[in-house]
Amino acid sequence: MKRTFILTLLIVSVLTACKKDANDSAYDKSYKVWQNFKADSKNSYAYTVNTGSVFGYGSDTKITVQNGVIIARDFVSYTLAYTPNGVPGKTTKEQWHEDKALLGQHASGAALLTLDQVYLKAKTEWLAADKKKNTVYFEARNNGMISDASYVPNGCQDDCSIGISISEIMAL
Repeated sequence: MKRTFILTLLIVSVLTACKKDANDSAYDKSYKVWQNFKADSKNSYAYTVNTGSVFGYGSDTKITVQNGVIIARDFVSYTLAYTPNGVPGKTTKEQWHEDKALLGQHASGAALLTLDQVYLKAKTEWLAADKKKNTVYFEARNNGMISDASYVPNGCQDDCSIGISISEIMAL
């Protein structure tokens, strides 16, 4: 009887330990694609982080990395508006460029992170959020690489996403 109980407990422990949720599997797959891209591009690439608000504000930050080191950051923020003809458009509010010597001079814009750091932050922070208190998201629409890693607190209505949204990753 004791042996059966121990065997049952062992089987349940192994099955529970091996179970992964969909975000873990998607992350692992995406991370492997990233590692291949990183090697193929010699760790030289650019990626664009997007923010947006239901209230008509948005921004794009392009981070440029060469040989694993950030060398530039470009930022533009805008409001969305309609022309008198009813055509949607953007009105630029702020725009700047930082080269290697000026990195970090502006408070606005996405954080100065390499994609290695983005993947680490995704795994340890955004995807690790308490799933009882948050809805967690992970998508890999950039040819299999990370495009969204975030969480939204349960019950939040507008602009509550905590994480990152990446629209483009390209080799230099």
